[in-house]
Amino acid sequence: MPALEPLTGLRVVATPGALDAARWDVAPDRGDPAIVLRFAPDEALAVGAVEVTLDDPDAIVEDERGYVGAWCPFDAIRGQTEWEPPAARPALAQGSIAGVPAKVWLPDDGDVLVVVAAAHANGLAEKLGWPR
Repeated sequence: MPALEPLTGLRVVATPGALDAARWDVAPDRGDPAIVLRFAPDEALAVGAVEVTLDDPDAIVEDERGYVGAWCPFDAIRGQTEWEPPAARPALAQGSIAGVPAKVWLPDDGDVLVVVAAAHANGLAEKLGWPR
């Protein structure tokens, strides 16, 4: 059963071009590349990133610790979404799950990453029947 765990990374606000060309570094022990979630054209959360190199002197780069997430099959949330998953992948879907504002990262294949603000974690877990 999925369980929401803290997500760490970098939150970056920068020009869209700078974000498009950004280079994300992860901790050496991570192994996997950062998962870059573009919340908006000029805003991203890079899960797992510890450093970013980008060409925008006015960029805002902050450690982000305000989100939790869980990997699960999309079928674990399908009946709880008010939207259909995007056909093209990888993709980020934003909307509500069980009435709670959330985001879902849909990679090329396999499980999806449910992302929710930590302030809403208990409510989402309760509504989905996931452990807290």
